[in-house]
Amino acid sequence: MEPKDIVETTPPEAAAGEESCTDTSVQESAQTLEEQLAAKEKEARENWDRFLRERADLENYRKRVGREKEELLNYGNKSLLEEILPVIDNLERALSHLTEESQDGVVEGIRMTHVMLLAALKKFNVTPIDSIGVPFDSAFHQAMAQIPTDQHEPNTVVEEYQKGYMLKERLLRPAMVSVATHIK
Repeated sequence: MEPKDIVETTPPEAAAGEESCTDTSVQESAQTLEEQLAAKEKEARENWDRFLRERADLENYRKRVGREKEELLNYGNKSLLEEILPVIDNLERALSHLTEESQDGVVEGIRMTHVMLLAALKKFNVTPIDSIGVPFDSAFHQAMAQIPTDQHEPNTVVEEYQKGYMLKERLLRPAMVSVATHIK
């Protein structure tokens, strides 16, 4: 006989034993895979629930921030207005007492009210810009006129038509001024 005619055969008992081992290991593998799949499905559900809760929390946060922003826009100036109302009251009192004989008292009352108003603005970091006698600065001044003069250096503010104000470090309103120039 030639080597190609020899066929190895496995006894039938051994083949049956291999199949039962194979079946058992396949069943164990399948059971392990099913357990892993069930664990992953549970994890996916938990992640989905967590995602939905986080999404709802984010939406609630956005709504709350929107309400707070709207409230700030509507009522943010409340404390400033509460500081200004007594000033208006004092001006109304001064005007109600205005007569020919009481003009000096009314003027004094208006001066006191002016000081009170400036103090209220200062509480909110609003300060006037000192302009007269300082060099013209287009960042803080708006030139309304040029005045030829030899009493002041050229480009110096010599007259203020309307006071400028700063809010903290930012310009709230520029001062309207006249600026000195050379006499020609």
